[in-house]
Amino acid sequence: MHIDIDIDKNVCIGAGQCALAAPAVFTQDDDGYSMLIPGREDGAGDAMVREAARACPVSAIKVGETAG
Repeated sequence: MHIDIDIDKNVCIGAGQCALAAPAVFTQDDDGYSMLIPGREDGAGDAMVREAARACPVSAIKVGETAG
């Protein structure tokens, strides 16, 4: 299984909960909005990726799985 992580930049408010929950996968850009750390777009096997999505106060992060 492959994890797909999508951050809706139009919804993100830059709360930073994702970066606190899964700092190996999420960070914040220069404007304070959520972004994936380069090379970690697949979640890097981090069990906290789903928790980071749940912690987002505006549900800007979607996590799914695909075969592959």
